[in-house]
Amino acid sequence: MGGMGRVKGGSRAAMARATSRPRPAIPRRTLLTGAAAVALTGAATSCSRVPEGGALARLRSQGAVRLGIAGEVPYGYVNDQGEFTGEAPELAKVIFKRLGIGHVQPVATDFSSLIPGLNSQQFDVVSAGMYINKDRCAQVLFADPEYQMLDAFIVRKGNPKNLHTYEDVVRSKARFATGTGYAEIGYATAAGYPESSIVILQDQVAGLNAVESGRVDVFAGTSLTVREVVKKSSKAEATQPFAAVVDGKKKIDGGGFAFRPTDGALRDAFNTEIHRMKQSGELFRILKPFGFTQAEMTTLTAKELCR
Repeated sequence: MGGMGRVKGGSRAAMARATSRPRPAIPRRTLLTGAAAVALTGAATSCSRVPEGGALARLRSQGAVRLGIAGEVPYGYVNDQGEFTGEAPELAKVIFKRLGIGHVQPVATDFSSLIPGLNSQQFDVVSAGMYINKDRCAQVLFADPEYQMLDAFIVRKGNPKNLHTYEDVVRSKARFATGTGYAEIGYATAAGYPESSIVILQDQVAGLNAVESGRVDVFAGTSLTVREVVKKSSKAEATQPFAAVVDGKKKIDGGGFAFRPTDGALRDAFNTEIHRMKQSGELFRILKPFGFTQAEMTTLTAKELCR
């Protein structure tokens, strides 16, 4: 996240970004409407070990949880069949069911609007594989990450400018692009790339199109989104994954669910379930169909990444 890294990377206050041209907003779409309170009775009984009160009790009573997603493949998106999916939403469906909340309701928004939307109660949880970093930790509570991720570039076939790191981009004065609110914006500026020269695009698909058409030389995103989007391209390729260097230290990012600062009990209950899934291998089985590898499973914690 960009990491929607997302980032996948991302900024779901976001990192400062520059814009080269007007960008259409991702339309807000709400699917899977309707509550199912009646169906909760049995599930809630089996989850009596989870602390009661606050957001958790409210969501159980409602029978549904609203998930903020950003339309970024493979983290959280609506597919061509109009189905709500992605690694984070699929994980959410399993965990919230175990917490006694039978239905998940997606709310699609622009990536940079995820944290503001969460804190203004447009949805209950950010379910978009959002990178966990210090700036975001000052605004929301994160569950421990479900994955870790390196960065990669989309470049023209043959990588004519020999771009493998952000430092290469700066040295070659390449035309650089990344996604709205992506953490990669900060990594590029940390390497010395002028913020005013960064081209901000909607997502990795727009990035691929820009590279293929020659409008930019390189698009930066998570290694997963980059390698997936170039699979059918005859004009572009993905570079090898690499760790960005910030203040002399290599960055390995991790993505996770975000909760409002007042919803600590809900976050803790979510964490309990995700830790069990990591230990059993169930987490990897859910993420694998979305292109994740075993190397991208992680033991990092939100506390570590927030530092």
